[in-house]
Amino acid sequence: MYPSIRTITFDCTGDPYELGLFWSRLLGRPLADDDKPGDPEAWIQDPEGGPSLLFVQVPEGKTAKNRVHLDLKPAGRNRDEEVERLVALGARLVADRTRPDGTGWVVLADPEGNEFCVERGELG
Repeated sequence: MYPSIRTITFDCTGDPYELGLFWSRLLGRPLADDDKPGDPEAWIQDPEGGPSLLFVQVPEGKTAKNRVHLDLKPAGRNRDEEVERLVALGARLVADRTRPDGTGWVVLADPEGNEFCVERGELG
C-alpha cells in the first residue's frame, strides 16, 4: 500500500482566512464552516475526495521561489479567460510561458506570493 496526498498546506504571514478565501473563490470550493477572519488556520475540503488545502499562519515570510506548485487546468473557459478571472480575484501575473502554437502555461502568484500555473484547457 502507498500513501495518498491528504492535504496541501500553504504557509502565510497574513490572515489565513483571507488567503483561503482567495483560493476558495479561485477553485469554487467553500472554506470550512467554522473558519473566520483572524483564525490561525483556514481549510478548503475537496468535495470529490481529492486533497484538501490548508492555510496556516507562520512568522517567517517567503524568501524564494516555490519548490512545489499547483498546475491548474481551466474548466468552461480558455486559459486567457481563466488568467483574466484570477487576476481580477487578486492573483499577480508572474510570467507568460505561452508558445506561438498555443501550448505552454501562465505563471501567477496568489496574494502571499505563492506561484501557481494555469495550463491550457479544453477550450484552449
